[in-house]
Amino acid sequence: MRVFEAYISSEVLMQLVPLLKGDHHACNQTIKNIAGIVDFFYLEEELKTFKAAIENEGMVANEPDRGEYGDFQTNEQLSQSVCDRLLEKGIQPKVVIEPTFGKGNFILSAIKTFPQIEKIIGVEIYKPYVWQTKFTLLEYFLAHPEANIPIIELYHQSVFDFEFNKLEIKTDVLILGNPPWVTNSMLSALGSDNLPKKSNFKNHSGFDALTGKGNFDIGESISLMLIKAFQQTKGNMAFLVKNAVIKNILLEQKRNQYQISGIEKQTIDAQKEFNVAVDAALFFAKFGLEKAITCAESDFYSGKPIREFGWVNGKFIADIEAYTANADVDGVCPFEWRQGLKHDCSKVMELERENDHFVNGRGEKVVLEPDLVYGLLKSSDLKQNLISTTRKTTIVTQRKIGQDTSLIQSLFPKTWEYLMKNKEDFDNRKSGIYKGKPMFSIFGVGDYSFAPYKVAISGMYKTAHFSVVLPQNDKPVMLDDTCYFVGFEHLQDALITQAILNSPRTRSFLSAIVFWDSKRVITKDLLSRIDLAKVAKELDFQALTRLNPDITFEDWEKYKRKFEPSSQLTMF
Repeated sequence: MRVFEAYISSEVLMQLVPLLKGDHHACNQTIKNIAGIVDFFYLEEELKTFKAAIENEGMVANEPDRGEYGDFQTNEQLSQSVCDRLLEKGIQPKVVIEPTFGKGNFILSAIKTFPQIEKIIGVEIYKPYVWQTKFTLLEYFLAHPEANIPIIELYHQSVFDFEFNKLEIKTDVLILGNPPWVTNSMLSALGSDNLPKKSNFKNHSGFDALTGKGNFDIGESISLMLIKAFQQTKGNMAFLVKNAVIKNILLEQKRNQYQISGIEKQTIDAQKEFNVAVDAALFFAKFGLEKAITCAESDFYSGKPIREFGWVNGKFIADIEAYTANADVDGVCPFEWRQGLKHDCSKVMELERENDHFVNGRGEKVVLEPDLVYGLLKSSDLKQNLISTTRKTTIVTQRKIGQDTSLIQSLFPKTWEYLMKNKEDFDNRKSGIYKGKPMFSIFGVGDYSFAPYKVAISGMYKTAHFSVVLPQNDKPVMLDDTCYFVGFEHLQDALITQAILNSPRTRSFLSAIVFWDSKRVITKDLLSRIDLAKVAKELDFQALTRLNPDITFEDWEKYKRKFEPSSQLTMF
């Protein structure tokens, strides 16, 4: 059994082998005296296997790529830079905890940087990393006998099973590390055991949890778990995490009131450090009595300030300085933003038209009645000011959520035949929102979906551009669930609304509240904060026509009157 899948130099082996005398208890005491590592060999069998591996030269094994598990190991230079930065802040921990220590670079850097450390506690679920870390530390102390030797406890265990709250630490603690950059649903799909116990830890509503908000970052879960465990302990926390994790911690901070302060986000170049296209940063916070609700963002390498974000007067702000000039626009939108269609069956439901037939996502020729087929726009299509054609179409099986779909069989037999042929695809949809619903059900559908004119925006792109969507073939155009829109009955209302939303004032406001590095940049919650009536009152007709010259003065005056209390916009 090759349990020692680690690298160890021949020089270290020459020093180590003569020391491994007696049973594993005796060997463990010898190694503890040299390197501080408690229970180097958990069992006698491990010592025997280790000796056999040495004799058979089986100490080196190929290391699998664990990137799919969000396992991006911190290189030695970065771990050392992080520790150096903490030292510059005057941090002098007595206890260091690394909850997912991997190959041990953070532990080694902490030993090199903080000579006053008395104890190190590390947890790691991947056994080969446990051994690699043990040998790395042993090699370091053999080469540096003069170094301070803390007590080092390394546990082969899931971070979610380790009882951090039972550690009785009464001195300066540093929570240090780089937790996995992956979501719970992704790890679950990969069959990983390194998952938290199932819980709706953000208290999402049932529908939000079912439609995706219940999916969370493992690094976020670990961060919050440790904040809860150590928030009343004197010390600090420094974690390398995705930017979204830091934003979410601040977002929840107003409600949870964790005892953390001095919160910082120091952005790193994840492409350079980890060869991965992810926005990431060093999250830093102090434990204690204060309950900060803002975060100072800077560049990790240069220290240059970037912005401050967090809570201001009960509002969550992406750039507090920019927000001060636009705070009066932060209110309630006079109409309701909607999200596009959700069906989770794109290979069947999304089609391209070719002459007298359609082609689905599998490249199959499909013949359907045109009645339930509508033009479809996705996020990547929302680039023009005015959109009148679509490259894709979609089948719309319902006009409202939960509507009986059995009538399709008698009214549109070709469409029904096609849907039944692909019924297995619908049955295999993983989202719980479809359970107990009629066959071929969709979501994000209602009267608003069939509005002839729409003002729409992509939720995924790093620009806030609003488009007007026109009907196609005398039928309203649909949007997918990566888009948000408002539907109108009259074109002029849509054109004026678009102009207001694309105005410099609205753009400035959005730039202050939008986190451009989020996976879903624009959300319904953000759009619902735009006080359109406020912006409309500030715009004069001349400024409006610069945004859209097709708007008439008469239409503009009529539109403004619709914001009066006794009036209402004609919309869906």
